Amino acid sequence: MHKIILSLSGMILVALIIATFFYQEMERVLLPQEVLLGNNQQEHTSTEEQDEPEQTLWPVNQDAISYSLQHDALHITFNGGGDWVEVPVEQEQLFQGEYNGNRQTLIEESYILQGDRVAFIYTEASEDMHVQQVMVLYSVDQGETWQEGTIADAFPGLRYRKIDFVNNSFGYAILSGDRTMSSEYSLAYLTHDGGETWESAAETPTTRLIADGGFTDEQTGFLSYGTINPEKPDVYVTQDSGKSWEQAVFNIPETYEQIFVQAETPFIEDDHLAVLVNQGPNGDYQGGLLKGKFISKDNGLNWGFLEEVPADDTDA
Repeated sequence: MHKIILSLSGMILVALIIATFFYQEMERVLLPQEVLLGNNQQEHTSTEEQDEPEQTLWPVNQDAISYSLQHDALHITFNGGGDWVEVPVEQEQLFQGEYNGNRQTLIEESYILQGDRVAFIYTEASEDMHVQQVMVLYSVDQGETWQEGTIADAFPGLRYRKIDFVNNSFGYAILSGDRTMSSEYSLAYLTHDGGETWESAAETPTTRLIADGGFTDEQTGFLSYGTINPEKPDVYVTQDSGKSWEQAVFNIPETYEQIFVQAETPFIEDDHLAVLVNQGPNGDYQGGLLKGKFISKDNGLNWGFLEEVPADDTDA
C-alpha cells in the first residue's frame, strides 16, 4: 500500500510540473499579443483624435467675402467659404452697448468687408459699465496680420455704430450713445492713416437720435437725424472735414411733405450729389415701397426733389 501511495504522489507531482510549464508557455506566447493589441487600440484612438474633422462653418450669405459667427467665434472667408480666418476678437465685444438684435449676424454697418480690407468695431470694458472704449480691429492683407486703433477712449452707452472708408487712408466712424427716450449723444470720428489713429469731429447742435451718416470725400460729410416719428429730413453737412456743421435745406414738394422724411447717406452721382429719403418707420405711402431721390449741386447744402424710386432698387 505504501508503494501505491508513493507512486500516486509521484504522478500528481509530475502532472503539476507539466501543467505549470504549459501555463508559463501559454503566458509567454499570448501576453505580447494582448499587449500589442492594447497598444494598437490606443494608437488607433489617438489617430482618430488627431484626424477629427474641423468644425464646419457656413457663411451668412453667398458673397465671396463673408463671415460666420458659428461656434462662438468670428471667422471670415475671402473665397465663399473655401477657407476661413479666425478674427482675434471676443464675440461678445462686437455687441456691447444698447443692442437687442439677432447675434447670429453682425450689427449692420459696424464692420467692413471690402477686398483686402476688413474692419470691425468692438468695445473694451471699463470700470464704469456705462462707458466703453470703442476700438476698431482691422486687416489690409486678408487677415494675415491684424492691427487695432482706438476710436474713442470713453464713450457713454454705445448705441449706433457705423464705419467705412472713402479710400485707403481716410475713413470715418459714427457713434451714438447715452440715449434717454428720444435724445442721445452722437459724434463722428475720422482717420487719415487707415485706422491707426482717430480724431473726433465737432459736435452738431442736436440731440435727436441719429439715423445714418457718412462722408463722400475727405472734406464732405453728413449726419442724418430722426428715427422716432420724423416729419422731415434733418441733415447736417460739413465741408471742412468735420470742423463745423451746417443744417442742410431740403426743398420738398407739397405732395411729399411728411412722406419722405428720413435721409440716408448721400453719394456722388455724375457731377452732383444724390441722396435717398425714405418714409421712416411708419411710412405707408404706396405701401411704404417708395423713396424720394434728391440731388444737390452745392455739395450738400441744398437739396431738390428729383423723382420717386422703388425702395428695393435704391443701392447707391
